[in-house]
This record gives sequence, structure tokens and C-alpha cells, in this order.
Amino acid sequence: MPKPQLNALVTAKKELSPRMMIMRVAAEGWQMPEFEPGQFAVLGLPGSALRCRLSEPDDPPADPDKLIRRAYSVASSSLTREYMEFYINLVTGGALTPRLFALEANDAVWLSPKVSGMFTLDRVPEDQHVVMIATGTGLAPYMSMLSTQLMCGASRRFAVLHGAYHSWDLGYRNELLTLQHLCSNLTYVATIDRPQEEPVPWTDHIGWVQDLWTKGVVAQAWGFQPTPANTHVFLCGNPAMIESMREMLLIEGFREHSTKEPGEIHIERF
Repeated sequence: MPKPQLNALVTAKKELSPRMMIMRVAAEGWQMPEFEPGQFAVLGLPGSALRCRLSEPDDPPADPDKLIRRAYSVASSSLTREYMEFYINLVTGGALTPRLFALEANDAVWLSPKVSGMFTLDRVPEDQHVVMIATGTGLAPYMSMLSTQLMCGASRRFAVLHGAYHSWDLGYRNELLTLQHLCSNLTYVATIDRPQEEPVPWTDHIGWVQDLWTKGVVAQAWGFQPTPANTHVFLCGNPAMIESMREMLLIEGFREHSTKEPGEIHIERF
């Protein structure tokens, strides 16, 4: 069997922690695909690729000549055609992420020539506000949406609620704080649920990200209550968070969106 052809290069890699990184990938010798903010691409490496030092051994061993592929939401703007950026969490026993974490700049990787997904803002009426709720790397599609479609000072309001274990797991925090400073219509609120492990005392929100919704942080920031009549809610990340938020939103009258029945709850499950 011929070895799979790797068609892209890692152009930059930033490790936020030993288990969290932001990686940029550029096509080599072909045109980067167009995409809508919120969609996902597929990355791949052969089973022969090295695993990072923090990972567990393959069980069972991977086929060295078979391409291991996984989908990841694109975090960069759809207007940026030079590269795609990905926000990736290490799964120590996983097949692909330990191999991705072993890559360095200029290393080869496989990138899908097509980008897919329906977790996009074009399904939200332009006169509706948007709340984006995420845990961990579930923030990635929101960064693409905001960097492409946020109009600073516009009447449409955006809120980003992000939860993680630790402060160093809050990827893009500085970028979001800067955007919030520049854009009066953007609210960013972060929370962590392991404050006792912080080297410096954490003075911001503590607990799960869904607690921010029940505390009413969005209503406090906006000056009015987000309701199904004025707001759409996006959910991405931990399945338990998604289900918890979905149940709360359904009780409040929000409806889950589908192609057949439009609603105000948009879910990306990965």
C-alpha cells in the first residue's frame, strides 16, 4: 500500500500548556479551501508519525501506512487564505492528537481540501443577538466567527462564555479581552473550576460555564434578558455541558435548531 501524501505544512505552533496548543497549517502547492466561519477541516498523519512524550502508547498499534484523520474546527478568519489555525487539546490515549503535538514548524501534515459543517452564523437572523458558550477548545469556531463577522459598535450584541479547568487553559483570552475593550457590543466572561490549582489566586468567576448563564452574566452585561425572541445560543465543547445548557434553554422556551425546524439553540457535537 502506498504511503499517504501529506499536502500541507505546519507554519506555526504555540503551546499554551503541555496539553493545549494553537497550530497553523498551510497548503503546500495548492489553494487553501474556502470556508464559512464555524466550519471544520480534517487533519491527518500516518500511523508511522511519532507521538509526543506525554502520550500513552498506541493500543492497538497503528498501521504505519494508514492515514489517521480527525475533524477540527477552524479558529482563524475565513478571510485569511494563507493558513488555517486550529485550537487543539491533547488526548493522551488518542490516535491523532499525540502525533499532532509532536509536530514542529515546517513539519508535514495532511489537510482536507474541503471544509464542512453547519455550525455557522448564517442561520441566525441579522437582527438577533448571539451568545456563544464553550468549554476548552470548543471556543475555536467562535474565534473564526468573531474575527470574520463581528462589527464593532453595531447593534447586534455578542457574548462569549468560556469555561476551562485552569486559567492557562483559556486559549485566546488576551485576544478576547482586547476585542471586548475595542468593541462595546462584545461581552467576554471566563470561568475556571479548579481554582485551588492556580499558582496565583484567581479572582474571577469560579465554576462550570453553564453557571454563568444561571447567574445572569449576559443580562447584566447587556442590560436586558436574552430570550428566544431576541437571542440565539451556540453550544460547543463538553457533551455534559451541552446537554445541561440545552435542557436549561428548552425550559426557557428556546428551541433546538435543525434544517427542518429552525430554532435558537445551535449545537456542535464533537
